[in-house]
Amino acid sequence: LYAKLEFLNPTGSFKDRGTATMLSVAREYGVNELVEDSSGNAGASVSAYAARAGIKSHIFVPADAPEAKLRQIKAYGTEVHPIEGPREAVTAAAIAYSREHGLVYASHMLSPYFAEGTKAFAYEVVRQFGEAMPEHVVFPVGNGSLLIGAFNGFKEQRDSGLIEKFPRLHCVQSRSVMPLVAAFNGEVWNSGSARKTVAGGISIAAPSRQWQILEILRLTGGSAVAVEESGILQMQRDLAEEEGIFAEPTSAVAFAGLEKLSEHGVINEGDTVLVPVTGFGLKDEPPPPCPSPVA
Repeated sequence: LYAKLEFLNPTGSFKDRGTATMLSVAREYGVNELVEDSSGNAGASVSAYAARAGIKSHIFVPADAPEAKLRQIKAYGTEVHPIEGPREAVTAAAIAYSREHGLVYASHMLSPYFAEGTKAFAYEVVRQFGEAMPEHVVFPVGNGSLLIGAFNGFKEQRDSGLIEKFPRLHCVQSRSVMPLVAAFNGEVWNSGSARKTVAGGISIAAPSRQWQILEILRLTGGSAVAVEESGILQMQRDLAEEEGIFAEPTSAVAFAGLEKLSEHGVINEGDTVLVPVTGFGLKDEPPPPCPSPVA
């Protein structure tokens, strides 16, 4: 089992891979003001790169976003717009604001340039592993930008002859918000049944690229599983206490899902597995303490 520490990117999450490309293109085209919506990590990333590029940014966030993420976004001088309601309301407000003010909507969920940037994840994996490629890569998935970028990157390298075959790509979600898992299993999931989850980074009730994510899972022989909230928090503690990795809850989702994939026989003993640690633990609320053992 390998953990790829994506939180070592400049703003503490994998989102910097896509943002670096998206904001470079924005600057090239003369954009001087833009709008983005985010649960936190993408907002921090866009704010930082916009500051470096001299672009004014407006970041729309859920009103209940973690305070640590909000502080980071504000540190870059952006204008923060907190929005009440579900995550989809934040997106709608950002789009409405961009149209009303004639500004570019620089969405990490929809921008093709952002997706191009996240391909770098796959290129690094191939460079780091060489011929001993992992057989599985397990992702926490909301809108799927890292999974999609990884697939595209692996495909390019396979087509160019650098690797022979894809790793199997797997999707993990919280049981509180699991549209992709339900769709993968042929079930109907009502977005109205979504509940608040500690994994705010993947709390997406209606992923904009759901069809693309499902197709990638099928093409690579991947799976989709959901995990309980208690399992997410326990895995966050286990990663810190046993491996010295302080991951945000969204990242812990993938490791909790790995356990379930193993239990279901999807991943077997001896298989090589890679899990991206997508965001740093200090960006979120601290995990609750473990309950004291009963005497």
